[in-house]
Amino acid sequence: MRAPTSIAVKLNLHVLEISGTWKPNDAERRAAWELYVEVITRTAVAPLGPTEGLLREALNSYYSLFRTTRDILRRYGPVIAEPKPNGQYSFGFLAVTLLNFEIRPLLNRWHPALEDWEATRLPSRSRAEHERMWANAPELRSDLVDAGQLLMSYAGTLAVACGVPDLVVGPFSTRQSPEVPRVGPPTSS
Repeated sequence: MRAPTSIAVKLNLHVLEISGTWKPNDAERRAAWELYVEVITRTAVAPLGPTEGLLREALNSYYSLFRTTRDILRRYGPVIAEPKPNGQYSFGFLAVTLLNFEIRPLLNRWHPALEDWEATRLPSRSRAEHERMWANAPELRSDLVDAGQLLMSYAGTLAVACGVPDLVVGPFSTRQSPEVPRVGPPTSS
């Protein structure tokens, strides 16, 4: 499978919409693969039912994306964030924009609120039980679902950039895989 030379990008963040073209270079494709693997294997993208998982673990998963993304940006250097002609996007721009305009506001709102609630837990109550008792838990879970859907859309864009099928889409998934150009075997004339 070969990666396309140009990718249509569309991300609806809470405060802005990114829509345009990304023509990734080889370094951006390698960086995209690293971030793709990180994104699709995190708690952050797994939907949590009303009694499943811990909200704290989900928030920590989102928080850890900052460190991972920073490491990738440093490792690959300026070549993955250089301005491109005609307003095309770069890996660096897309990665930092997602962090700053989607994930950071989520964490800024919910991390301290959950921390305050956690401080009221009685020693005899489990963390999970205490979280389920929180009046704001359903709203946080809803926000996590919304953020997870956006993150999965972003992961789909990264998959296309790498020229790989969306590894999250499988026989039990309700998600649609983004179109990835496929290259078949050479035909004989």
